[in-house]
Amino acid sequence: MLNNHGAADASATASEHDRIGCRVPYSVFTDEAYYKAEQERLFRGPTWNFVALEAEVPEPGDYKATFIGDTPVVVTRDKDGGLHVVLNRCAHRGAMVCRERRGNAPHLECVYHQWAYDLNGDLIGVPFRRGIKGQGGMPADFALKDHGLVKLRVESLNGLVFATFSEEVEPLRDYLGPLITEHVERIMCRPVKILGNQRQFIHGNWKLYAENTRDPYHASLLHLFHNTFGLYRSTQTGKCVMDENKRHSLLFSMAGSNDAERDSQVYQESRSFDTSFTLKDPSLLAGRSEFPDGITLVILALYPNLILQQISNTLAVRQIVTRGPDSFELVWTQFGYADDDPEMDAIRLKQSNLIGPAGVISMEDGEAVEIVQQAVTPDRGAKSYIAMGGGGADDADHLVTEGAIIGFWQNYRKMVGFEEALP
Repeated sequence: MLNNHGAADASATASEHDRIGCRVPYSVFTDEAYYKAEQERLFRGPTWNFVALEAEVPEPGDYKATFIGDTPVVVTRDKDGGLHVVLNRCAHRGAMVCRERRGNAPHLECVYHQWAYDLNGDLIGVPFRRGIKGQGGMPADFALKDHGLVKLRVESLNGLVFATFSEEVEPLRDYLGPLITEHVERIMCRPVKILGNQRQFIHGNWKLYAENTRDPYHASLLHLFHNTFGLYRSTQTGKCVMDENKRHSLLFSMAGSNDAERDSQVYQESRSFDTSFTLKDPSLLAGRSEFPDGITLVILALYPNLILQQISNTLAVRQIVTRGPDSFELVWTQFGYADDDPEMDAIRLKQSNLIGPAGVISMEDGEAVEIVQQAVTPDRGAKSYIAMGGGGADDADHLVTEGAIIGFWQNYRKMVGFEEALP
């Protein structure tokens, strides 16, 4: 039984509680009520949202305009090197203060009436504040200090910058938990440099992509390149595990840990395993082993809006920006390490063709989201069935599981609810 907030009654057994996550109503992907609730209870609620890499704002005066959910915010670095995140909304009449995606400026200024703010969000100037020739002007009790930009809490972890609207959410490291923090630090192990950005608009609900990145077993079935050329197969050594609260997930695998003969048997009926394909330029798969643990693929899905990845020698963050119930934007920022030599720079740039909106691995994911959206929209009362691996939000020491997806939905139900909890 579910109560108003979707939580299991105490009388439910553990297995019954876990199996609840298998059934997800399609209305969560289509209805405006869910989308509005998500903005308030999730993106503006007790969560930490990724907003930038520190390397995107390296110098005093640098800024980056981005979003938390669909709320516009600005990430700034002040003259003393401090990081700030402020709501991108003028305190005067509500206009966006920052209209460029990134840049460098001594302060932020609203184009509408030129109200000016310093880089930590404090109001520092209002034109005609005292009127002109004794006429007009702001009230006598008007104080600059009372009309700054809305400031968010900010924390940074090894170069990843997060912000939250919440005063109650735990510190970032506690929110992520030791397992996820360890693997963030594994990838973000030294200073990074930005290689480039890609933006992808997807006509589907953002939670379909949250499912996709918590789903290890689709990758060798959907992605022909992954499977055919052995970058990732479900037969490889790997795991899919979560933090204690089941909010975040870690998926990893090791290329070359599988057996070719067994793979031929497992995938003999699969269209995504086609050894007749060859590469005219095999340098796309040439790279270096750069992590001593032998892990060649990592997908870290951090609730609610970040995916941090290592695929071969590609390193990237993917930020989810919501654009309505049936669309979202995926912002890819690819990076390398600041001390990479020219050869490694060239490897990372060549392998960037694997990922992104048109990447030979990643391009199918956007299409998969869209064909689900198209199919579920007419029948919002129907439900999905998610049970690979046993139907529970369980860690797995293999790659044939949907446990992390169920963990995502258990947290979503607690924060947003399903039908019973919405107006």
